[in-house]
Amino acid sequence: MTAYRTYEKPRPVGRRKEFPDRITLPLAEGVIARVDGLLADGEARLDLIRKAIEAEVERREKARRKARTQ
Repeated sequence: MTAYRTYEKPRPVGRRKEFPDRITLPLAEGVIARVDGLLADGEARLDLIRKAIEAEVERREKARRKARTQ
């Protein structure tokens, strides 16, 4: 008779991704240079882009809530 062995599923290696979703974003010519010109010392371009997107999403959500209450 053949003996069957069971093994535990190995745990994933590494840490959980902080930003699991990725977006490829085409931008008009010169936009990246403008963004880079606005960066603070040591600030990453993606941090500025994430903050800008989050601010716009919050602004639109607030406007939508306001429109629903009127």
